[in-house]
Amino acid sequence: MHIHILGICGTFMGSLALLARELGHTVTGSDANVYPPMSTQLENAGVTIEAGYLVAHLQPTPDLVVVGNAMKRGMDVIEYMLDTGMRYTSGPQFLSEQVLQSRHVIAVAGTHGKTTTTTMLAWILHYAGIDTGFLIGGVPLVDTTDERLQQVFAHSSYLGAEKASEDSSDTGYFVIEADEYDSAFFDKRSKFVHYRPRTAILNNLEFDHADIFADLNAIQTQFHHMVRMIPSTGKIIMPAATISLEDTLAKGVWTPVWRTAVIDSTLSDTSDNERTLKDSSDWQAELISADGSQFRVSFAADKDAAAIVEWAMSGIHNVNNALVAVAAAYDVGVSVSTACAALSTFAGIKRRMELIGDVNDILVFDDFAHHPTAITTTLDGAKKKLAGRRIWAIIEPRSNTMKMGIHQDSLAQSAALADHTLWYEPTGLEWGLRDVIEQANVANPNMGNQQVLSSTDAIIEHISHHAKAGDAIVVMSNGGFEGIHQRLLTALRNK
Repeated sequence: MHIHILGICGTFMGSLALLARELGHTVTGSDANVYPPMSTQLENAGVTIEAGYLVAHLQPTPDLVVVGNAMKRGMDVIEYMLDTGMRYTSGPQFLSEQVLQSRHVIAVAGTHGKTTTTTMLAWILHYAGIDTGFLIGGVPLVDTTDERLQQVFAHSSYLGAEKASEDSSDTGYFVIEADEYDSAFFDKRSKFVHYRPRTAILNNLEFDHADIFADLNAIQTQFHHMVRMIPSTGKIIMPAATISLEDTLAKGVWTPVWRTAVIDSTLSDTSDNERTLKDSSDWQAELISADGSQFRVSFAADKDAAAIVEWAMSGIHNVNNALVAVAAAYDVGVSVSTACAALSTFAGIKRRMELIGDVNDILVFDDFAHHPTAITTTLDGAKKKLAGRRIWAIIEPRSNTMKMGIHQDSLAQSAALADHTLWYEPTGLEWGLRDVIEQANVANPNMGNQQVLSSTDAIIEHISHHAKAGDAIVVMSNGGFEGIHQRLLTALRNK
């Protein structure tokens, strides 16, 4: 079958394209925004990508059009598809019908950390020898001599086995990044409503995607639609004392819940809050090092289920991600010791504090953070991991929620941990990022040196003149950011 995907370079749709190829379909696609790493991954897999959304891309007529959620009525290609009566579906619906129906689905949902947690969980299961399918909204980093793992994680999705083992009638596993964004212009339900998981991680829940959700309650309603589908023999795993998630479950829950907590044992005194977390959680990660590079995992219901993770990752947010991944793996039969051993070999994924260059001891990192909470947690991890280095943050407010100015009051504070912050204010940002940051600097001069620049050229020039050996630069955006990463490295080399 010939499948054409509209919006193929999105992180979800690109991964879906690779699965469709594994299923034996001929796959083509088109997109208005073609940039690495997804475009490179697709081209390497032999998927033909065409730039733009042209009617000609649907000629000759494909057997099925998979429509990305960036497509809208009024676009020529959509009107042509409808007028000519082509078969079409959404990406989540295609995935549900073609792949997930026969699987034990493990869904990873939440405002932050979905991609990282999904990758961790898939890595754990494969390390344990379970041939698990997965779809990740990103590209894994692989640093291992294990050729099997190298092959499986060469791409952001993998079909996996339909059965748990050759001599078993049990269904195979599929780990899916469960996005709350809508499915398509003709299906405004969240993607994850199609997945019907047996095991679900609810990692966190904050207001985001202001372009499609009116408020937090609207997102909670979608989360609860998924909760309603999880069987009573399944499992829900979530951080303890997360009010937005507890409020969601208060609407009704019919599935056992495991709660998790990170305890900072590096502090001289245990706070009342941490004592409460410890008492209310089933799973705990006890920090051995303050930056999160070493921690001990334990499960209250199984005294023998305990082990230590020592890895290259950092940040409390990543410890949280790791803990829920270990719990989910345990739920499907992987021991805690095996899961922790797997995480100790985990290299991360592209665009999550990914070191992309070192020029004369100036480190440049790429990170996907595009929400105030994600910016804060990324910088907190960077400060602890890179202690002694001066931290520069370069931030593009690119998401629809950022562009609408929904979080403008918390932006300056979110970058307070950086020593220097350069905000990019693109043409057409109507709410005035420059005014917001200047007012915040006046109100609280202890939030670091924050400036707003209106071009990537100006940002690169500023950095190349002021960065020095021993600095670390963290570039944060959920897009291509006009290729600033390599342009910055070039400027630093020519300095």
